Amino acid sequence: MNETLRIQIIYGDSREELKQLADNSIDLIFTSPPYADRRVHTYGGVKPEDYVAWFLPISEQLLRVLKPTGTFVLNIKEKAENGERSTYVLELILALRKQGWLWTEEFVWHKKNCYPGKWPNRFRDAWERLLQFNKAKKFNMYQDAVKVPIGDWAKDRLKKLSETDQIRDNARNGSGFGKNVSNWVDRDSVYPTNVLHLATECGNKNHSAAFPEALPEWFIKLFTQEKDVVLDPFAGSGTTLQVAKRLYRHAIGIEIVPEYVEMIKAELETKELQLFESRANYEITQSQRSD
Repeated sequence: MNETLRIQIIYGDSREELKQLADNSIDLIFTSPPYADRRVHTYGGVKPEDYVAWFLPISEQLLRVLKPTGTFVLNIKEKAENGERSTYVLELILALRKQGWLWTEEFVWHKKNCYPGKWPNRFRDAWERLLQFNKAKKFNMYQDAVKVPIGDWAKDRLKKLSETDQIRDNARNGSGFGKNVSNWVDRDSVYPTNVLHLATECGNKNHSAAFPEALPEWFIKLFTQEKDVVLDPFAGSGTTLQVAKRLYRHAIGIEIVPEYVEMIKAELETKELQLFESRANYEITQSQRSD
């Protein structure tokens, strides 16, 4: 089977460049924008009190370009200042809901190798948010693509089932949740939780905030299929684009720092992709994939 992948790198400001994309054309938006008061020397920095107003014009365009069946995943983290956590992420969530987004789920990225340190009133930050937003309650989700091994616990636990294990056992606290343990028999894989245990990107790819490839990979597998379109409006080091290419998804990245655009181009060129330059945009086409 022959496949043609289109990886488009757009040099410019997301607030303007997103307006050039077609309505309802994107299957997955996965991105990590500059956090409030972070990356000041790279991206100029946005104050926490200004963050929502800065982001809403961008998310308005994201809402327009995302397909009704698509998903928007936002990697973001509030900071602590003067002994107190900022509320700008919470304020952003509420503002996005008012804008028309459905806040469907929240995932947690547990950073297994977070930086050591000591603070007088808190411990190390070992996690970041991954907020899932959708345009509609029914959206594409391919849960089998991210199943995980069931684990050694099942060998002994499922060896001999009690009478209760073979029926739906409702939770005693009245939550409505329940389980039927017998459903786990003969399974070698199960659905994961909403906590992802991944190490950070140690060799930061010459970018101040690169995330590991496993992070976008997990969400690309969960919410897209081959030949779907993935968008990263803050492309940074291009990790999302590279993973999308590897998983045979089309991808669009927008990046405002020219050095990073050139870095992404160079990285993709090393992967034997043919490069075509058109105005300020760079389209990379990979042909003749054989299964």
